[in-house]
Order: sequence, then C-alpha cells, then structure tokens
Amino acid sequence: MLKRQNPRTPEHRKDLTAHGGALSMSHNDSRSFFNLSQLVLSAGQIKPSPALKHSKITYFEVEIVDVQSKKQICIVDKVPPASTLLDVKHKFHKACPQWYPSRVGLQLERNGPFLKDSVSIQSLAVSSIITLYFTDLGQQVGWTTFFLTEYTGPLLIYLLFYIRLSTIYDQVESRKNFRHPVVHLACFCHCLHYIRHLLETLFVHKFSEGHTPLKNMIKGCAFYWGFTSWIAYYINHPRYTPPSFGLKQVSYAALAFLMCEAGNHFINVALAHQTNSGLRTCFPSPTYNPFTWLFLLVSCPNYTYEAGSWISFTVMTQTLPVGIFAFLMVIQMSLWAQKKHKLYLKRFYPEVRRKAAMIPIIF
Repeated sequence: MLKRQNPRTPEHRKDLTAHGGALSMSHNDSRSFFNLSQLVLSAGQIKPSPALKHSKITYFEVEIVDVQSKKQICIVDKVPPASTLLDVKHKFHKACPQWYPSRVGLQLERNGPFLKDSVSIQSLAVSSIITLYFTDLGQQVGWTTFFLTEYTGPLLIYLLFYIRLSTIYDQVESRKNFRHPVVHLACFCHCLHYIRHLLETLFVHKFSEGHTPLKNMIKGCAFYWGFTSWIAYYINHPRYTPPSFGLKQVSYAALAFLMCEAGNHFINVALAHQTNSGLRTCFPSPTYNPFTWLFLLVSCPNYTYEAGSWISFTVMTQTLPVGIFAFLMVIQMSLWAQKKHKLYLKRFYPEVRRKAAMIPIIF
C-alpha cells in the first residue's frame, strides 16, 4: 500500500516557500506599477487622442436697408454660402410679399450699381452680416415679352393701313387710284422685317437677367408703333406717288434691303451660337458665309445691317417719315454699337482694336 504523504514534509515546505516567493514578487510588481502610474499622473494628464471635428456650415445674415430712408426693412437669416442674390430675393419676397423678386434692386453701396441675380452671396461677404440697399425698380416685364410686344404692334398696324380701312382712308378715292407695285413690295419688306425679329426673339436670342422696367416697354412701343402708323399712312395712301427713278430705284433698293435682312439674321445666329457654345475667349470670326465677313471690318455688324435695312427701305419708298425713322435708327444703333464696342475692347482687345464699331471709319 502506498503511504500517505505528510503535507508538512520538507519537500512541501520547499514548494510553499517557492510559491510564497512568487506571490511576493507579484505583489512587488503591482506596487511598482502603481507607483509608476502615480508618477505619470503627477507629471501631467495624458492627452486623449484628438476626436474628428465635424465641419460646420457658416450661414450669413443679409440685412435689407431702404436706400432712401436708410431704415432696416428686414433681415434674411440662415443664408447658405452657395446661395445667389436671386435666392435672397425670393426669401425677401416671403418676408415682404409686396416686393416681387423681379422688381427688387439690391446694391452693395447706396450709389453703387445694381447687383446681378447670379452674384454669389459668399463673394459679397466681409463678415457674417451683409448689408444690402433696396430699391423698388417698379413693375417689370420679361425681355421676351418686351420684344414680342414691341415687334408685334408694327406688324399688325402696318397691315391695317395696307388694307385701307374705311375709318382711315376715303373708300371712293381708294377704289379710284391704282396701287403702284412699290406699295405691295413695301408691305412685304416691312412685314418680313418684323416677322424676322419675332422669330429671332423666340428661337435665336438668349436673354439674361430676364426683366426690364415696364416703362421701357411703353416707351419702346410708343416709338415703334407711332412711327409705323406714320410710315404706313403715307405709303398706303391713295395719293402716294412712286419714287422718282421708278422701277429701277425700287428694284435696287429692295435687293439691298433683302441682303441686309439676310446679313442681320446670319450675324444674330453667329452671335447666339457663340453664347450657347460657351466660346467666350475670342471674338466671333467670319465663316464661309459671306454675310459674316463684315466681322472683319466692324465689331457690331448686326447694327450695320439693321441701319442698312432702313436706309434701303427709305430709298425704296422715298417718303419723309421713313427717312426720319431711318435717321433716328442710325443714331440709336451707333450709340448701342459704341457701347458694345467698348465692352469688346476690354474682353477681346487684340481682335477688336483695329475694327470700327458699326460703320468703318465713321463709327
């Protein structure tokens, strides 16, 4: 039989001593670690790892101030940096429903220019609060409505005089007198001119910042409609006398009129194509189309062709009202051409510096 071992044998005491030594060493290690931790904590607190910062969007506050009284109208708050001035106008309209965005004019300074709707709010900001001065621009209309109204009137008014209404001309005299062919040709050319304008307004021209004051449309309509009534009354009058040089004068003038109308159309198409394609780094250059070769001489050939159309129409009809209208149109076109020519010089100086504005040498 195996003998039962006494737990107090020397071997067992040896094992207990060894085990106790191990426990003692472990206890000493713990105290050493504790002392080290206290030393580190007394030296300085351990900095935690930096947490990821969440990006915050900075909003702007736009203060709208009346330009006359300098009184605050309202504050448009929480405007994102990516917003445009048109967005501010819409928010302003919600706060003040009587001010439509189209009739709101905003300026950065009291005597400064009106800011465009496409201007970014962030580009105007010096601080988180932006002060803009408000001006009531009055009742506004779109550019498409403006031109359609302005050009539709002359087209219809001329036709009313052409059919010789009884309320305008004496019917007995109208039946007696024979109409010269130039009367029919003038009606065709006049209608062609304004039909071209209407079609280009709808399908060719692209209008930006799409509004203009209503008073401008009223002035434009009064000018075009009034002159059309005066011109049409004389040309379609039963006592109208044909041009001095007869059919030859009429034929050459009509041919020049048609060429100017065609040239005007092709120039407008070329300018619209340049805008739509985004090629704004260079001035429009002539193409294989001969009507665009006028770009070699002038910077605004569309105004040159427009003035040529009315000069040709004056020679074809040989009437004083048409001559006065053509004279005023040449002056107006030259002013517009000079203004646009200055803009072209700033943007396309090398290409435009040797060109005239509308008519070589003169303008």
